[in-house]
Amino acid sequence: MAEPQIEAFLRYTVEGLVDHPSAVTVSGRWETVTRCCYRVEVHPEDVGKVIGKQGQTITALRNLIQSAAERIGQEAVLDLVEDGGRRP
Repeated sequence: MAEPQIEAFLRYTVEGLVDHPSAVTVSGRWETVTRCCYRVEVHPEDVGKVIGKQGQTITALRNLIQSAAERIGQEAVLDLVEDGGRRP
């Protein structure tokens, strides 16, 4: 299981950025003993809002979670995925 504080931070932050907060899903899985990959799924209309101008928003999110993970001796990676309209 991934770090619950990082997942909660990502969920809170991304939900504040998008128009469809109910479509936000955050999950984390360990790739190695020290590396966790966080997957953030958003509504297709909200992908641009999470990426931001020239990728500044997603870069900032990636830097923040990597910094938080480094404080506990881990490494974190963030993947952004459209949820593909699975939800109404």
